[in-house]
Amino acid sequence: MKPLSHYSFFDTGSVVWGVRSSDKFDAIREVISRSLVFRRIYGLDLDAFAEAVIERERLQSTGLGHGVAVAHGRTTEVLEPQIALGVSPEGIDFDAVDDEPVQLLFIIANHPDNKMDYLQILSCLVSLVRNDVFRQELLSCMTTEELENKMCSAFQNLMRKSEAARA
Repeated sequence: MKPLSHYSFFDTGSVVWGVRSSDKFDAIREVISRSLVFRRIYGLDLDAFAEAVIERERLQSTGLGHGVAVAHGRTTEVLEPQIALGVSPEGIDFDAVDDEPVQLLFIIANHPDNKMDYLQILSCLVSLVRNDVFRQELLSCMTTEELENKMCSAFQNLMRKSEAARA
């Protein structure tokens, strides 16, 4: 299995700009249905995947606070982990730990057998979005491409550092 730093995350089609849903379950469905990274996965039933993410979300909210949530679902159709980011300037009611609306909704799709990949991805995402300045930079991006480039670069750099530290 190749290291996660060799995968391409946050490239074209990974960001859904202007999420319109204000309800967290509707927002999850919207990001999954609008995201090209999920639509490109051969054989992936988008509705079934959305329901898997929602079922996980019903167990415990993934609203981390500071306007960020990292929802996730596992499915055998996903051979390599995928991440989409939904951006909602107005905010989504997500039952976050700080009761603040979510503006950055990350959704991770992962194979059930790759739990360690998921944990590494989650760790890197949380490290990035913990930074107030970085979150504001993401929200101030003027185009989807700018946001994808900023996330791709920052995520890959952090992933490489994380892997080097473990080596």
